[in-house]
Amino acid sequence: MIRDLDIILSEGESHTIEFKESADKSLSSEVCAFANASGGRIFLGVDNQGRIVGTDISNTARSRVQDTINKIEPQLKVDLEINDNIIVVTVPEGISKPYSCPDGFYLRSGPNSQKLDRRNIIEFFQSEGRIRYDEIIREDLPIAERFNEAAYKRYIKTAKISDVLDREAILKNLNCAGICGGKFCFTNAGALFFRANEEDVLFRHAGIVCALYKGTDKSYILDAKEFNSDIVSNVEDALIFLKKHLRVSYKIEGLRRENVLELPEDALREAVVNAVCHRDYFEKGARVMVEIFDDRVDIVNPGGACKGITRENFGTVSITRNSVIASMLFRVDYIEQMGTGIMRMKNATRQARVAEPVFELSGFFKVTFKRNDISSPSSRQSVSNQPQAVAATDRKKVVISHIENKGQAKASDFINVIGLSDSRVRALLREMVSDGIIEKVGNNRYAYYVLKS
Repeated sequence: MIRDLDIILSEGESHTIEFKESADKSLSSEVCAFANASGGRIFLGVDNQGRIVGTDISNTARSRVQDTINKIEPQLKVDLEINDNIIVVTVPEGISKPYSCPDGFYLRSGPNSQKLDRRNIIEFFQSEGRIRYDEIIREDLPIAERFNEAAYKRYIKTAKISDVLDREAILKNLNCAGICGGKFCFTNAGALFFRANEEDVLFRHAGIVCALYKGTDKSYILDAKEFNSDIVSNVEDALIFLKKHLRVSYKIEGLRRENVLELPEDALREAVVNAVCHRDYFEKGARVMVEIFDDRVDIVNPGGACKGITRENFGTVSITRNSVIASMLFRVDYIEQMGTGIMRMKNATRQARVAEPVFELSGFFKVTFKRNDISSPSSRQSVSNQPQAVAATDRKKVVISHIENKGQAKASDFINVIGLSDSRVRALLREMVSDGIIEKVGNNRYAYYVLKS
């Protein structure tokens, strides 16, 4: 017997409660809708106003109900309970979503069951993780076109992957490529790591937009950069942007001076990596945003928390939206241990004695780092927004080392690395080109530098 039946009937239909006078042909669609959502109960023998009108509860009637439910695919186990002259069908949340009935796919939305059209079905598959963006092989992206050799070599070297196997085998093993339409093609993950994407409209949504604002809102932009290279470069460029515009203080211990960023770099790195790793790449109308305000830093990615993550289990449960991307970042130590990113951000801010980050989970996933008030005593010691200039005798060594690590670099990269103005950096690079140390590739804003072979 259902003890709370009177309360249920008085409250009416809801996301988990449905009333039906009899077990008609629509029963299978109602069961299907609950299974595709979070489960629920169907009360047979109750009208739409919550009045008990009764229904056939014979063994034959119950058998017909079960036969109707058995038409749902894949098979779903439900419980039937007799309560006086009504039948209560308890439907669990399905573990093999999506479920379909003879009339199509249905999903519970509020107090109604909604039939899904093609677009809804695709979105449902995506939200349930049945279609993973990073695993899709792209017939329109053959490896032979726009392969980023420098990004590939840098990744293989950093990940310490042996070159005993050929490139095709390595890319397959990394789930970055496969055969599609008779061609060897990128997966979406492979394209994000190893395809030259700066001018590729297919992946413009996958970049990172960084912005510095005056004040605490977006009314006045002081600086903005858009990074649309490979994932690893995008992360590094976003971190350079943050370090360029956040305040730097120093502390002296003995004879040593240590530069201290106002927000811990480890926490910022975790937040940026988390954003590119867990964002919803099916959402092409929004990008990862790194935004600096006078009072805070916001790092935002589209897609919200992964399905299954709640406010209660947040930070303790690891669910990955893009498993291939996560694995790729793990190989190059961008992710130290699966599921520890939130904890590492909190620990880094505690150790730095700054406020712990604040997280927003719905719609967009946002991490907010509170900045110290520049007028406070703790933030007035030797504050600087500019990097320390590298000594003249070491500048060429720094350029060579930076290009060795990244494979290639633009002139603008060295403004922060060396700590000189744009004109002085370009003069240094021209000198190194003339000396045969480095080589300039391309022209205008797309030009970059590599080591002379």
